Amino acid sequence: AWSIERPPGDTAGCTFCHTSPEERCSTCHQRHQFNPAVARKSEQCKTCHWGKDHRDWEAYDISIHGTVYQVNKWDPTQFDMSKKLADADYVGPTCQYCHMRGGHHNVQRLSTVYTSMGMSNADRGAPLWKEKRDTWVSVCDDCHSPRFARENLQAMDEACKDAGLKYTETFKVAENLMLDGMGEPMPKDLAPDWSGQHIWSLKIGAYHEGDKYGGKQGESGEFRMSNCSDIERVCFESVGYWMTYIFKGMAHGSWNDATYCDGSFGMDRWLVKAKAASEQARRFTALEKKAGINWVPAEFWRRGDYLDQSSGMKIVKEFPGKTIFDLCPEPGWLDT
Repeated sequence: AWSIERPPGDTAGCTFCHTSPEERCSTCHQRHQFNPAVARKSEQCKTCHWGKDHRDWEAYDISIHGTVYQVNKWDPTQFDMSKKLADADYVGPTCQYCHMRGGHHNVQRLSTVYTSMGMSNADRGAPLWKEKRDTWVSVCDDCHSPRFARENLQAMDEACKDAGLKYTETFKVAENLMLDGMGEPMPKDLAPDWSGQHIWSLKIGAYHEGDKYGGKQGESGEFRMSNCSDIERVCFESVGYWMTYIFKGMAHGSWNDATYCDGSFGMDRWLVKAKAASEQARRFTALEKKAGINWVPAEFWRRGDYLDQSSGMKIVKEFPGKTIFDLCPEPGWLDT
């Protein structure tokens, strides 16, 4: 949602992957070669599976597994891509070896993504997650002991839990600022979000219930990447980017991603930024109150050439009083 609110030209990188390429054989097998050996190479996944909010390629590429692949991929005795995946005996795992184990084409069958890309705890105790965990271990123990695999997955859990503490604290700082009337600009002073609503962007789902967060009971806000207060953007990036780095890094064995490369260190910086922004807003508010200044948001928060191209603005103009949820209420509408 926070991507498609933007003008169409902004989302070329999104639509390139999240449209028909997801369903085409030639996306992985390449149209002019259609060679299974090509589709078995990790680089074939790189076109789509990279970037701030789904950092799979980067995490794999600089992991110990990725390094083994990059160093040895030229040697057919170490990586014989002519063999079917079911017969593969690589010196290290490729993306396909783990996620398409045995050669099946249901990549999600052996996917680690069952936690909103790492934005919630990896091991939540339910039987479904235990089944997933046991399946992961069954892949890892092709090369490692089951104990080694479980210990590394437990380390991933702990990293996600630590990250969760940071992002919930970051959100709390923003929430308290908003409740005290200092979260600037406020939703009513902004152009509508992608759905045509004027609800605080961090009022997500069942969280932050009540009219004081904007919207009616049960209504949900939508993450904003643009045209929002800096502290809201910081919250979004903390959970949407840096927590994903941590989860993807730990899942792929990329310690640099999990820690230094905007992983846990990045979340530290963004928590400090949120606290600093809150302190500054509170100081400004105190000074304005003492000086008798009544702050009113500038008009550019409400409209502008760029904002006029966003989906929310189009809905408000063409369907007054409606949101995208009123216009497309049927189950599955977002898929089409």
